[in-house]
Amino acid sequence: MKIKKNIKMRSIIKVLILSMLLVSCGGNKDKKAQLKILKSEYEKLGEKIKKLEKEIGSETNGSNIKEVQVTAEEIILKPFNHYVEVQGKVDGEENVTVTSKTIGVITNILVKEGQNVKKGQVLAIMDNSILTQSLQEIKTSQIYLIDLYEKQKKLWEQKIGSEVQYLTAKNNKEAADNKLKTLQEQIDLYNITSPIEGTIEEIPVKVGQALQPGSIAFRVVNFSSIKVTADVAESYSTIIHSGDDVNINFPDNNKKITAKVTFSSKYINPVNRTFLVEAKLDEVNIDYRANMIAIMEIVDYAAKNAIVLPLNIIQSDNNNKYIFVVENVGNKTVARKKIVTTGRSYNGEVEITSGLKAGEKIITIGYQSLEDGIKIVL
Repeated sequence: MKIKKNIKMRSIIKVLILSMLLVSCGGNKDKKAQLKILKSEYEKLGEKIKKLEKEIGSETNGSNIKEVQVTAEEIILKPFNHYVEVQGKVDGEENVTVTSKTIGVITNILVKEGQNVKKGQVLAIMDNSILTQSLQEIKTSQIYLIDLYEKQKKLWEQKIGSEVQYLTAKNNKEAADNKLKTLQEQIDLYNITSPIEGTIEEIPVKVGQALQPGSIAFRVVNFSSIKVTADVAESYSTIIHSGDDVNINFPDNNKKITAKVTFSSKYINPVNRTFLVEAKLDEVNIDYRANMIAIMEIVDYAAKNAIVLPLNIIQSDNNNKYIFVVENVGNKTVARKKIVTTGRSYNGEVEITSGLKAGEKIITIGYQSLEDGIKIVL
């Protein structure tokens, strides 16, 4: 503005000087001629003033063009996965509760917690004294009946005695055998045995405690094969299948492993509307514990070649979502606004389904202060 005022002032001074010279030379004889000359000079000076003002204005505007410092990254296609997160627990492939099969009082516990046991091994004995006495009586009677049967058999083979005597002795002997077998099976019910090979993890009973049929006496877990189980909401029943990839996090151990879904139940629990999912574990460098918390991240969507961007660089206006990309215009580098369509997002990243292509450079730092077409510096 100061430059413009100086130019105008100089022009006016020149016009005044010229007017004074003309007046001094011609007096008042030819005022019309003087006025014509002055107007001509004034018009010429006005054009020069406008030209200078335009040039000065152009230079001034050019010097005020804003340049924004930004950082950009080239778009590279990469895999994108979306996960369903559910909380599960660690379990043995075989995890059973051992119960009593009859009414009785525990007289002896033969194992301790943490002890390895074999399938069929007796873990505890319940009071069976009455049946044991009956067993001894039957065994004594059986000895007599076997001896009588052998004698009758020999006599019958020699055609001595009647057939009725032989058949009676045989029937009595067989009846005693069956009675002895039945009583032995009843006595066996008072022995609590392990149905699997594994480790004793829990003993909730004590000697002298009375049990009913179905009362829990032991927990045996076979940790030779480990799995993680979880209940998943019914809405994912058509998405999650056996063979799907799954990441498993163990927050207590700060460990993370990858596995496959080995079982996806077809049964929906009517109480909580969930279905069971299992994943067997091959990793042996983790100190597993039964019921240890495990976070399962099950893949429910996967794209092999996707444009994936940080979620925080996606901006929105009233109608669209957009980002800024780098564009070269002549000898200038500018920011160009691109409308995009987003897909699924996970863990701070989002898939771009349309609006961008591989190789474009997206502005990742400094995008907050950009406008479409603004000059940028990388």
